[in-house]
Amino acid sequence: MAYIDTAGRLSVRSVLRYQGVSAFKVRPVLDLIRGKDAEEAAAILRACPRGCAPLVGKVLAAAAANAENNEGMNPEELYVVAAYADEANTAKRWRPRARGRATRIRKRSCHITIVLERMSEEDIHRKAQRHAGGASARRSRRVAASRLLPRRGRERGGESMEAATEAGATEAGATEAGATEDAATPEAATEAGATEEDPGAGREAGPSAETDAETDAETGAETDASEGAETDAETDAGDEGSDA
Repeated sequence: MAYIDTAGRLSVRSVLRYQGVSAFKVRPVLDLIRGKDAEEAAAILRACPRGCAPLVGKVLAAAAANAENNEGMNPEELYVVAAYADEANTAKRWRPRARGRATRIRKRSCHITIVLERMSEEDIHRKAQRHAGGASARRSRRVAASRLLPRRGRERGGESMEAATEAGATEAGATEAGATEDAATPEAATEAGATEEDPGAGREAGPSAETDAETDAETGAETDASEGAETDAETDAGDEGSDA
């Protein structure tokens, strides 16, 4: 509900009636949000550990909704101008006690009222500056953190690069040693192969030499036989001539 106060300012009110909680328990919660802007009051109520805090938060949300929907007011420009709890009906009951006695029980209730108004232009400007300053501070913290993280990353990256360089140098040394061993291995293998080939060559030269000797012996025998046959034929011819 909206009304014009004594100062001529438009106020929006929300009332929760006959709520089954004592006004004595609600008033300390209302003292926390009185004079605060609507957003800050809602945050305070969300963090408040008292059992009636969610109930007061619903009343505050209803008042802000009434101001926005019925009067066209900006909820970010509202503040809690009044917050109070009045006692409502009290239900009386009796509780039996020892020796036939009875004790009175009072079930209390209350009316919770929250009134919102639009802040002054100075307060609105101050709030905007505060939000801007907070946003710039948060942005500065983010920028500082973003600048610090790459620096740490570069430091870690430099350490990792140094470790990688050392590891690469070690691998290069191992590669050079392996290359030296590989270079020495073919020469040794070649020498060993040559050494192995010489006995093989000797072994192969033995049978071939024997074969050549046998061939020469056979050729010499055939030559001797042919020369002997020719000599015999000439001798026989000479004998025949002498007889004639």
